[in-house]
Amino acid sequence: MMNSEQQYIDLYGQCREMICQHSSEVMNARRDEAFERFKANGFPTRKVERYKYTDMQQLFAPDYGLNLNRLEIPVNPYDAFRCDVPNLSTSLYFVVNDAFYSKALPKSQLPEGVIVGSLREHADRVAHLYGRLADTADAVTALNTMLAQDGLLVYVPDNTVIDRTIQIINILKAPSLLGRAGGEALMVNRRVLIVMGRHAEAKFLFCDHAADDRRFLATQVIEAFVGDEASLDLYCLEETHAKNTRVSNVYIDQQRGSRVNHNVITLHNGTTRNMLNLNLNGEGAECYCSGCVIADKQQHVDNNTLINHRAAHCQSEELYKYVLDEQAVGAFAGKVYVAPGAQKTVSQMTNQNLCATRDARMFTQPMLEIYADDVKCAHGSTVGQLNDAAMFYMQQRGIPQHEARLLLQFAFINEVVDKMKLQPLRDRLHYLVEKRFRGELNKCEGCQLCR
Repeated sequence: MMNSEQQYIDLYGQCREMICQHSSEVMNARRDEAFERFKANGFPTRKVERYKYTDMQQLFAPDYGLNLNRLEIPVNPYDAFRCDVPNLSTSLYFVVNDAFYSKALPKSQLPEGVIVGSLREHADRVAHLYGRLADTADAVTALNTMLAQDGLLVYVPDNTVIDRTIQIINILKAPSLLGRAGGEALMVNRRVLIVMGRHAEAKFLFCDHAADDRRFLATQVIEAFVGDEASLDLYCLEETHAKNTRVSNVYIDQQRGSRVNHNVITLHNGTTRNMLNLNLNGEGAECYCSGCVIADKQQHVDNNTLINHRAAHCQSEELYKYVLDEQAVGAFAGKVYVAPGAQKTVSQMTNQNLCATRDARMFTQPMLEIYADDVKCAHGSTVGQLNDAAMFYMQQRGIPQHEARLLLQFAFINEVVDKMKLQPLRDRLHYLVEKRFRGELNKCEGCQLCR
């Protein structure tokens, strides 16, 4: 039996010309190097520290189909899909599988010089940045770099403020060739490049959805460059289904005085692994990272973060919360690295977890590695069950046991939701989280694709 990586090594050898033909020179220039790194290293085992809680060999072992010949996807997102957040005025764009959907563009005008479009078509504009942050020593990043043919580019020039939130709907949809019920599983490799100029400001909401009831494997690599005094808000919301596997690697570079707000929300999934590598390279930079996970059945969610404080007077704050029910498995591993000379660093990492059943499992590993002596750094984690005293108190006042349980879970997770800056999104998530706990949410309300 071959290792999981061998099928991708063979695939690249056989289809390299086809992959390059349907992409751009900038993306193609990185492929062979990534291939050599992937061939040399292969997928990590659980003995590798950052992958100890997710079996990557198992995730990538199935024989997934790929749309390397760029067959047209039979979907018109605007006609078929409604994923609006009430009262949140957004500029709405679509990525179907791994390709920017240029046939459905918003009517609203973006500020002069802003680009939101196909990475393949605009790659020459950012040739010096593509692949600079994404470390191909990581097997998933290397595989994505080998196979990705398109993606999303967002370019915000210096001194540009985008008032409207940019909402990206990532839709997983099989080509008509794979349209039969119970047909082949599909793999997509999505790439995102965000470039924020000096003093630029923008907010992004990425929503992941699956339009077909079939097995999907989605790899995603996001590179974000945040210039001096720039501000980036990045919200990622996953509402897929139990057959979906999502592996996302995010790389962020922050310069002097910049601010990043990164949020990951997992409401419905199969297997999810999110990795965040964030470098505070400029003095006075700040980042606020949070995540909330609601999982049940046999769902698996693994969040892994690394925040590198490389400059003085920087600040980082992390808050991740999980609610796990039935046989769900959760994992959080976070590391804060403070480099020599990064004095006056302030960092706080918190991971709190609620296991609603005895069969749910949570693995947590907060870490600090500090090489400066004038810092304020703290970390902590908790894993527990519902408070029996609180349950008893609520039942004594006439609240049914099931309702009391839901209220306690809802209150626990809402600390993360309440920290989100976008009020309409925050209000919407309160609603979705409540429906999720009640078992009523199996797809985004208004979605026509899954009907």
